[in-house]
Amino acid sequence: MKVCICGGGNLGHVVAGFVAAQGKYEVCLLTRHPERWSQELTIETPTATTLTGHLSGLYSDAKQAVGHADIVLLCLPGYAIRETLLHIKDHLRPDSAVGSVVSSTGFFFEAMELLPASQPLFGFQRVPFISRIVEYGRKARLMGYKESLHLAIERARQPEQLCDTLADMLQTPIHLLGSYYEVSLSNSNPLLHPSRLYSLWKDWHEGVVYSRVPLFYEEWTEEAAELYIEMDNELQALLELLPVRKGSIATVLDYYESTDVASLTRKLRSIEAFKGILSPMKETAGGYVPDFQSRYFTEDFPYGLAIVYRLTHEKGVPSPTIDRIYEWGMKWVNG
Repeated sequence: MKVCICGGGNLGHVVAGFVAAQGKYEVCLLTRHPERWSQELTIETPTATTLTGHLSGLYSDAKQAVGHADIVLLCLPGYAIRETLLHIKDHLRPDSAVGSVVSSTGFFFEAMELLPASQPLFGFQRVPFISRIVEYGRKARLMGYKESLHLAIERARQPEQLCDTLADMLQTPIHLLGSYYEVSLSNSNPLLHPSRLYSLWKDWHEGVVYSRVPLFYEEWTEEAAELYIEMDNELQALLELLPVRKGSIATVLDYYESTDVASLTRKLRSIEAFKGILSPMKETAGGYVPDFQSRYFTEDFPYGLAIVYRLTHEKGVPSPTIDRIYEWGMKWVNG
């Protein structure tokens, strides 16, 4: 089976190498910089073992990359999804399944607008791996697995078969959900990151300089946890009005096995795979200031939280915390 991975970021590295290392999939990569890649990709795992995957092709040309692919998997930030779909749409086979490694940045909405109505689509609720590049185009680190994944499939003739194939590719059990809303609306990064960013810098203005860069998760605060829970409560109210199954998107407290603000704070501070991650800041004269061009801002506000914000307003769901944080973040994203 031929698989094309689109995107050469952290997830693109790990997913491409992981799938190729199994030896039963022919994996190629669509990237803007194929010249920077080796066809042998090494993946370090949490158990201190390494996997080596051989990539069958490295392309910047869409026709070469996706023209023969059975599965096309986008491992891309939200801002790159539309551009990439436009790049590949005229070269896809009619039966190629096109999907996204995470759907909370608008994949289904874009794909349904841009691709033929019969094109099979799939998307994951959360990313399958926590991933970091070690050496671009050659080595990456798989820092954490998910015990199971949730997936939505639209327009496929045999959705269960596609689900089984993806579970085999990623070596992870997959639960098939009933609606693309169930993967497109997430209380993961689109709520998680903005709640912390707002708590850090809601009062920031030009001229304020900080002496250090705080750890994003290990110094997580109860204020951020409270905001996160409030945003999730507003999302859960929205879900009541959409065609999703009750409980298909677990509450933040259930997902993180917490009961209140304090226990959620402790949990987020303790997650091993999150340790060492710094808050998005840049150096300036005398210290550090927020980096509003970081993907924490440029992806999670206009492509993640924006979906929830738009739908709460369309459905008339009160969302004061989401509104306040979204409008604050977009002010800085738009400069």
